[in-house]
Order: sequence, then C-alpha cells, then structure tokens
Amino acid sequence: MSTLYGVDFTSAPSPRKPITVARGRVADDGAVLLERLERLPSWADFEAFLTRPGPWLGGFDFPFGLPRESVMEHGWPLDWAGMVRAVAQLSRAEFKALADAERLHRPVGSKYTHRVTDRPAGSHSPMKFVNPPVAWMFQEGARRLLDAGVHVPGLHGGDGTRVALEAYPGWLARNIVPASYKSESAAGQTRARLSNRMLIVEALLRGTHPLGVALRSPDRALQDAMIEDGTGDTLDCVLCLVQAAWAWTRRDAGYGLPLNIDPVEGWVLGVPPAGIKDGRRH
Repeated sequence: MSTLYGVDFTSAPSPRKPITVARGRVADDGAVLLERLERLPSWADFEAFLTRPGPWLGGFDFPFGLPRESVMEHGWPLDWAGMVRAVAQLSRAEFKALADAERLHRPVGSKYTHRVTDRPAGSHSPMKFVNPPVAWMFQEGARRLLDAGVHVPGLHGGDGTRVALEAYPGWLARNIVPASYKSESAAGQTRARLSNRMLIVEALLRGTHPLGVALRSPDRALQDAMIEDGTGDTLDCVLCLVQAAWAWTRRDAGYGLPLNIDPVEGWVLGVPPAGIKDGRRH
C-alpha cells in the first residue's frame, strides 16, 4: 500500500509559513485515512521530503507547467525537463521581467496566458507573480521535483515509486462551498470563513464532493486543526490528500488524467476537460 501525501506549497517556506503536508493512505473501502500533519519550514526540509523512499504518491499545490503560448514566445524547450531547467536558470527578477514584457503587447482583458487546465480548474495563470505568486511557486517547485528524480505522470519519467501530481485545493473546495474559506490576515479570518471550512470538512468526511472520496481521521484533533486554521493551509493540504487518494485509486488508468496532456502544461488532478462532467460529455 502506497503512502499518500497532500502538500500545501509556498514559494518561500519559513517557520512562520511552512510547507504543510498531510499524510495518509487509502483504506480497503476506498476512504482516505488522514494519519498526521507535518510542517516543512525550509527548502532543505522539502528537498529531504521529496527523497523519502517510496512507494508514495503526492498531490502538490503548485503549477507543474507553464502555458504553451508563453513557452513558445520565450523560446524555452518544448519538453518539460528542458523547460523547467531553462526557467530555473533565471533569477526571480529575470523571470518576472520576461513575464512583464510578455504582457505589454497583450490586449486588455487577456494580459495573462493560461494553460488548458486552468480554465476548468479555475486556477490562476502560472505567469502571475502576485495574489498568489504562482509563477514563483512553479519556478521553485518544479525544479525541485526534477532534481529529486520523482515520476511526474504525463510530463517526465522518474522513480516510479515516488509519484508527484499537480493538485489544486481551491478547485475542490469551490465545488463544495463557492464562497471564501481562508485568509492570510487575522482580520480576514471571519466567522463566515470558519463556517465555510466546517462545511468543507463535513463534505470531505461524508465523501459528498465531485471526487467522492470519503475522509477519515481517527484523531479528532486533526479535524479540528482543519477548521481552526484560518489561513486554510491545514485544510488545503488535506484537500490535496483527497485528490491524491482519488488518483491512487485510478493508478492503472493514468491516475485519472486526460489521455493527451500537453507535455509543458500539465493537468490538475480530478479536473475534467472542458465539456466533460462525471466522465460524460455535455
């Protein structure tokens, strides 16, 4: 049985804002058991985490790829490893300057390029640097996946006992409660957002969400942590864990990913292609 991880990522881990990891496994009845939470406050901790012996499968909350349109404009390689290495060689300032220059000639309302998966997932453009800085999340996260030699289905072959897939907790959360459930600021951590986290946790425990995977946690303190953490980091890593469990049950069918993934863009776990709902075209 494979260990499963859900990883809430940050482009600048610290003791105040660590990378947050939920660890679990799939039970015989298909539910995912939440076993414990971990905090990784430094890049060294995260890099050590990626080299843990398998078998394990992780759902990671950062974009694994970039929009093909942007990749072609900047002349980056059209294979994932080559593209990741090209961007990793840039400083943060250089990467941002290229993205800023790219937007100058794009029309108002379409300043940011998007991957095919971003529209149905409701995710931000990986070329965005603020609110949230997902471009830096890509730059910092993807190169560490490559350096660690993990297997990235649809994008890059690696150690098949350590499997990394792109997750997006916001997509799953919005399919349960469309309103906001978290805030980085204390002032934004309202009773309404607390109530929304409670509703999301209840749906996860019942399995009443689009992925249909029920969450179990023998430790009530872990459930309380998902609700009480107003930043949403704890809940987000558990949402990623649920996405990882959904993928694990579909490991013999490409982890549930679409058949033809763009090898520089990637795909968000569980998100059906546009026009597909519950496996059927509409």
